[in-house]
Amino acid sequence: MSLPRIVALAPGSAAERAGLHPGDEIVSLGGQVPRDVIEWQLLADEADLELEVRRGGLDRSVVVAKGAGEPLGAEVHSALFDQVRTCDNHCEFCFIHQLPPGLRASLYQKDDDYRLSFLYGNFTTLTRFTEADVERVVTEGLSPLNVSIHATDPEVRARMLRNRRGATSLRWLRVLLDHGIQVHGQVVVCPGVNDGPVLEDTLAGVLDEYPELASLCVVPLGLSRWSDEAGLRPHTRAEAEAVIETVEDWQALYLRLLGRRLAFAADEYYLLSHRPFPPAATYEGFAMHEDGVGMARTFEAEFHGRRAEPTGPRAGFFAWVDGAPAEGYRAPRASDPADPAMPAPAPAPARTVPVALLTGTYGARVLEPLVASLGRPHLRVLPVENRFFGGNIGVTGLLVGNDLARVLAGEPVGHRYLLPDVCLSQGRFLDGTTPDALPRPVEVVPTDGLALRRALERRPVALAGARP
Repeated sequence: MSLPRIVALAPGSAAERAGLHPGDEIVSLGGQVPRDVIEWQLLADEADLELEVRRGGLDRSVVVAKGAGEPLGAEVHSALFDQVRTCDNHCEFCFIHQLPPGLRASLYQKDDDYRLSFLYGNFTTLTRFTEADVERVVTEGLSPLNVSIHATDPEVRARMLRNRRGATSLRWLRVLLDHGIQVHGQVVVCPGVNDGPVLEDTLAGVLDEYPELASLCVVPLGLSRWSDEAGLRPHTRAEAEAVIETVEDWQALYLRLLGRRLAFAADEYYLLSHRPFPPAATYEGFAMHEDGVGMARTFEAEFHGRRAEPTGPRAGFFAWVDGAPAEGYRAPRASDPADPAMPAPAPAPARTVPVALLTGTYGARVLEPLVASLGRPHLRVLPVENRFFGGNIGVTGLLVGNDLARVLAGEPVGHRYLLPDVCLSQGRFLDGTTPDALPRPVEVVPTDGLALRRALERRPVALAGARP
């Protein structure tokens, strides 16, 4: 177990006033040793804290004068101070198994840790969950959690997880729901494995056994060129259409019996089947926005000024491996698709500079009609094929520096190139490169429609990337 190490202090905070410094290791906080940032924040909320601090190999006592609930104002180096609870499943569809060699070691670590589910929105299968975990989740109110279901048939689920405990671990889901913990579920659909009748059975099982689920996202298998699973393949268009029809049929039944739609197909299914996205109201608050459900509709609403705030967190892929979460854990989820409209943006400058929006191949299909609606010929969408991962990987969040550099090398000098920040984690792409290494300077823009629209209305401020 490592000690929490302070990496930053808020100016004027209680921690700074008490003389704490970046680099200090906290041996104890209020007489207790926190296991993770969750306990850290609970302990730090207490008034007039006594800390045992290790600095330069020496321990000393520091008293922090503060009121109860006043932020300590110290950011620590990691979300977990003890060991990450690693995953002992061997799912054939696991994306960690599909990563290319040579990436930083932290990206290959598989977790099945309910704390990372709470902090970052990771999904847990509950195969390593225990009575002690239930007690902590319930006592500390660690909600919401995200649970991978995949199939409610015990044999199918155990086979998909390649773990015999997969047949029984959903009993913990029932316990969590019985204690009022909010849980979002996920089904990753693998063609020929848990689609068709198995998917129907799973949606029926959710109604029978877990109707209190806050939501259930149904997402397609992501398959990179590095997968060595011969039995896996991407969806065909007909299969994608069948999944949508199954989910929408069950939505109607859930709505009639439960008063809500409960299950939602990921945006990727609508792209694969070339169907229009459902109306925004269908998504009932976009509870699974982070998992690709309703992203297109929220982006559209933000881009056209029908939302005053962006929807949900904007962490990149593998965000948990690169640092501690923000104060307050995860950002709040949006709950009302009809937020007040923001004021109309200012008109574009009279002297325009050509602007290209860098995005993945899926993102391009969402952005192109939005950009066309502005009627500005100097704006264009620049899709980037993901050759690094290959396969059917087309989401923008998995773009890497090597692919961006390949595309930008053939682009004109002097244009503006906007890059969504979801591609980056702590300023790095997944392949370890940074925007400074790109052959054209880029402007990194938050990945939401509001931020993009504002970026299009202003002159460039700060650029990243190598200048020619």
